[in-house]
Amino acid sequence: MDKFKDVNVDKLANIYFQGNVISRNIFLKDGSRKTLGVMLPGKYEFNTEARELMEIMSGKLNLKIQNDKEWKLIKDGMDFNIPKNSFFQVEVLELVNYTCSYFND
Repeated sequence: MDKFKDVNVDKLANIYFQGNVISRNIFLKDGSRKTLGVMLPGKYEFNTEARELMEIMSGKLNLKIQNDKEWKLIKDGMDFNIPKNSFFQVEVLELVNYTCSYFND
């Protein structure tokens, strides 16, 4: 899906890691929340409260989820799930555009 229709968008951006990761919250009609963001090259660690689905629209990164032993290459067109109450690490190799969906299950 290239576009989201009939959404509300937060004007204020979420800014992390000295501006190297920036996202905006969008709220769909069904009440769900997603973020649309950009990550510049670098290494970052994120904590989760809810289960997340990250969809990579463009770019390339290495991913390591909390209990993984090995890094996995993720690139444009791919996605990955992150369990709730966990963390994951990324090494962004080239600028990444992403969408993150949150699930309360």
